[in-house]
Amino acid sequence: MEHKKNDIVRLEITDMTAEGMGVGKSGGYALFVKDAVIGDVLDARIVKIKKNYGYGRVEKIVSPSSLRVSPECPIARQCGGCQIQELSYEGQLDLKQNKVRNSLIRLGGFTPELIDSVTEPVIGMDDPRRYRNKAQYPVGTDKSGRAVAGFYAGRTHSIIPCTDCVLVPEENSTILDTVLKHMGKYNIAAYNESDGSGMMRHVMIRKGFNTGEIMVCLVIKYKAGGNRNYCIDSTAYENPSEITVYIPGQKELTDKLCEIPGMRSVCVSINNDNTNVIMGNEIHTIYGSDRINDILLGKKFEISPLSFYQVNPVQVEKLYGTAIEYAGLTGNEEVWDICCGIGTISLCMADKAGIVHGLEIVPEAINDAKRNAQLNNVDNAEFICAAAEEYLPHHKDEIRADVVVLDPPRKGMDEAALAAVAGIAPDRIVYVSCDPATLARDLKYLTGCGYELKKVRCTDMFCQTVHVETVCLLTKK
Repeated sequence: MEHKKNDIVRLEITDMTAEGMGVGKSGGYALFVKDAVIGDVLDARIVKIKKNYGYGRVEKIVSPSSLRVSPECPIARQCGGCQIQELSYEGQLDLKQNKVRNSLIRLGGFTPELIDSVTEPVIGMDDPRRYRNKAQYPVGTDKSGRAVAGFYAGRTHSIIPCTDCVLVPEENSTILDTVLKHMGKYNIAAYNESDGSGMMRHVMIRKGFNTGEIMVCLVIKYKAGGNRNYCIDSTAYENPSEITVYIPGQKELTDKLCEIPGMRSVCVSINNDNTNVIMGNEIHTIYGSDRINDILLGKKFEISPLSFYQVNPVQVEKLYGTAIEYAGLTGNEEVWDICCGIGTISLCMADKAGIVHGLEIVPEAINDAKRNAQLNNVDNAEFICAAAEEYLPHHKDEIRADVVVLDPPRKGMDEAALAAVAGIAPDRIVYVSCDPATLARDLKYLTGCGYELKKVRCTDMFCQTVHVETVCLLTKK
């Protein structure tokens, strides 16, 4: 049977991809269908044809799957940020567990029997909503010329207006409405990517879930003196000569934002580049503190606009709790935390270890880690700004590594860094991963260096999406 674009075919969805697309076959021809759920019988319109497979979109649900649920968000399909919001939460957890399992078998070369024997139950959330402590909203203009904020539609830079995403705190809606109304009152134009005109680019909001402290960072295009014709409120400050006004009506805006309970910091990030990078390097606080605080596993952390901090504070305590459990600490161990960031895992392990060394190549993160250690009176953790592949081999004779923790970004570890870790021969390696494919690749390398995979456990950090975090334990043979 020959298939053509715009054909409508009836499919039974028998599987789902790692990206959350439903998989069905029409006359032996595989079709990947967005927003389809395993168990659905549906009519799909073919939107793209390849030689051996194609892509479709849902035209009609003929018989819904028992795993299908109604999405809470009205723009779930348009937005694309929550790829699997129409899949029941139990189905989401199964999908993620299988995603990790398949990667470890297919890409890592592990046997199904081994993976099934070492895998522990996935850790889900009691309530998989309102869990994100950070959100970044692009600002644009709708067809009527009105400023809007929301999220980009999948694979585009078209903004889907949304001020109340079900994944973020309810205060975010009030903050966005305040900013958009202020833009309308002062004729502040949204940034235009095509010609570089306009001012307001993004609104970034962070919240410390355990402290209630909120930070708003307005990403703007700004040149000294360029916006001052609109800055009619400089006299509202007690010492106007000491204040730089970046945004028209700035004092009025910060006063409005400060009416929101928990507001501790309002800042501007200047980004004049024609780039997809959201935050600029130049940041100025226009109200309150440069940082907000949060508490994680009993430790206090300072969070700046550029700090990396896990976005799901409820689940990160479970994730790090698993990592600490797998480390098997008794109070005497020497721990090396590679890719330590601002020191979250290092400081959470310090109470149970003899000494913890954190390695990180980003100087600002190391500075934050040192500050966080002082903030928590932790004196058995040191932080070093260096690359693992350079530092570890040069200090090999000085290092007694009982445990190494690896918590890399999505791209995983460089092979040179993995070789450096194997070179110091730790008894145990705890690998915290946000990408099953690079996890499988790196575990394959480490098992080739004399390590055995002992435990695997997934934690659902990103509910309603296909992303998953995994903690693995490897021990030296």
